Amino acid sequence: MATFPTTAGHLYGIRRRHVGYPSPKPTHPSCPLSSSSKVVRRPPVAAGVLGIIGEASTRLLDAVVSSNFKFTGQPWLPSQSNFMPVEENGDAELIGGIEGEISQDFPEGVYIRNGPNPLVGALQSASSVLGLSSETWLEGEGMLHSITFSKSGGGSGGGCGGNGWTVSYRNRFVESETLRIERGRRSPAFLPVIEGDAPAVVAAYLLNQLRFGKAIKDLSNTNVFELSGRAFSITENHLPHEIDLSSLETLGTWDLNGAWNRSFMAHPRKAPGGELVFVGADAMKPFLVLGVISADGKELKHKVDLKLERGIICHDIGVTKRYNIILDMPLTFDLIRLVKGGPLIKFEKESHARIGVMPRYGDADSIKWFEVEPFCSLHIVNCYEDGDEVVIRAGRSRGSIIPGPEFKRNRYQWFSNGFKIQLTDESYDDNSNEGLFVTRIHEWTLNMKTSNVKQRYLTGSDLSVEMPMINDLYGGLCNRYAYAQLVDSEASSICALPKFGSLVKFYFNEEKENKMKLENTCCKYIEMERHQLGANNFCSGATFVPKQGDVKEDDGWVITFVHDEDTNTSQVHIIDAKNFEGDPIAKITLPRRVPYGFHGTFIPRLRTP
Repeated sequence: MATFPTTAGHLYGIRRRHVGYPSPKPTHPSCPLSSSSKVVRRPPVAAGVLGIIGEASTRLLDAVVSSNFKFTGQPWLPSQSNFMPVEENGDAELIGGIEGEISQDFPEGVYIRNGPNPLVGALQSASSVLGLSSETWLEGEGMLHSITFSKSGGGSGGGCGGNGWTVSYRNRFVESETLRIERGRRSPAFLPVIEGDAPAVVAAYLLNQLRFGKAIKDLSNTNVFELSGRAFSITENHLPHEIDLSSLETLGTWDLNGAWNRSFMAHPRKAPGGELVFVGADAMKPFLVLGVISADGKELKHKVDLKLERGIICHDIGVTKRYNIILDMPLTFDLIRLVKGGPLIKFEKESHARIGVMPRYGDADSIKWFEVEPFCSLHIVNCYEDGDEVVIRAGRSRGSIIPGPEFKRNRYQWFSNGFKIQLTDESYDDNSNEGLFVTRIHEWTLNMKTSNVKQRYLTGSDLSVEMPMINDLYGGLCNRYAYAQLVDSEASSICALPKFGSLVKFYFNEEKENKMKLENTCCKYIEMERHQLGANNFCSGATFVPKQGDVKEDDGWVITFVHDEDTNTSQVHIIDAKNFEGDPIAKITLPRRVPYGFHGTFIPRLRTP
């Protein structure tokens, strides 16, 4: 989930034919998977001289770093044990330990989740005479964890999971260019640049750029999305990496035949018409550029500078039938601020916020902006049109957990206070920041004719939710249900990192009076159900898997990784969305520990004619 923009993996384990998934194809001019670089041919002597000079410069810069900077691994707290990285295994591991039964109408496919997994065992800090710079909790190389579901005889590498199912697990790093650099050196190479003393961060930025041609590592640790049968790993600061679902092998970066040459957001959205809508952010103008990719993934149909006047973290975007929804919130990154001694990334709570509604293929002048109260929203639930109005539902908090506390502030205290539930109004103590990133579902209704804005909270301040999900078939359309991971406030405060102890299902068309214990007020909030995971069990990467065919919106399952901290055992739970408060229909015990991570998705197996 790293958020700062910048400018052929070895195949491990078994390799078998995986029915229904496209085999990796070589890159050629008509294929979207391509590099934007061109081969420049030079005379052999000139090329040799340039190579010698380049190698000498690299060795000199490496010597400067090794003699002036000291890398140190950041310690893990006991309560953070399942945030610690695991070894890559690469091979498919067969699973037989399943409690319950996987439904016969559960679709064949791959459940895959992304997350940070520091290559060298811990997040790094680097100290020098210029001060200290540190990696944030969002960093760490991307590692994919996948569960493959196949009916017996229909897939690669399986173990009998009962009820005719074959199930297997594997993990693998996303083989980015920067991971290969550090793996080859067998030690940290990139100096941290997100937080720290300003002189140290500026020096790290410049030295990384000079040594490696980029300021920050290509983390690719946040999300996985699918387009036209192809899967991509993504984070904010780089192009997507295409992934072979049958092996988790990294096939290369995706730049749409050179048509896209900047960062690519973590949460692109499929419009109801099938196009993929996304933005790419940068620390310099143009700050935010929007793109629209054809439903078949072969063409960048639209690319436009949104002409923002500041660099913002744009982690998610909304779509409706006709519009793109842009959240211009005051979570900013600013190189000028950094050079002046301030933080690179900052939530400017006194600054402005607005929501933009833009025709799908419009330009910056076509955006209708609605001024709203300052807010932080990392994830949108869904957006849709209702007559002259556009409705946006998203998680909303008073402050941002990204990137963390101001440098040299007590990190543990800051995170612990931020997770505390506050059953009071919106005011808070700047010094304590209690409840700062408690996230509630919020609704904005924007009238395109009158420019009127209506807004309200749909959930109370007695719970904090994140990682919302819906039945993606209703993306951009009016939907009745949504799901989310519920923050365990107490466990998160102790750990000083987010832990999710249960799941919730929201009913948008049903409301009830809710009397807050400490506010002594009565509010009307949407109905919800809660699925409890059990004591010291926490989930990550939950996603909704729709039942195939002409069925109702909530016909399907919620699937999630779950870790039991008492037994140090990881499982995958499959929950019937229509019996949400009941026990999972299946609990799949995994052969190894799966650390907590970010977003997951389920990609159904392609059917061959």
